[in-house]
Amino acid sequence: GIATLIISSFVTVWNDFMGPLIYLSSEEKYTAALGLRSFIGMYTGQWHYLMAASTVLVIPVIILFAFCQKIFINGINLSGGLKG
Repeated sequence: GIATLIISSFVTVWNDFMGPLIYLSSEEKYTAALGLRSFIGMYTGQWHYLMAASTVLVIPVIILFAFCQKIFINGINLSGGLKG
């Protein structure tokens, strides 16, 4: 159960947008999620850069899930999330 909580917390913090947007005032300290926002302007967007950067930012989450998949699924089963 604790491993499932750790994995879920990591993914939540990694993808957090509003928290850092509220608390950070300097663009040098922006997180990766806020950095993605810089590819979109008011009237235009650099979509090819945005998609490439999004792919790079998803890689750590996929790697974490791949290594911890068995623990994650067992934690969900333990808490009664899946029947069968």
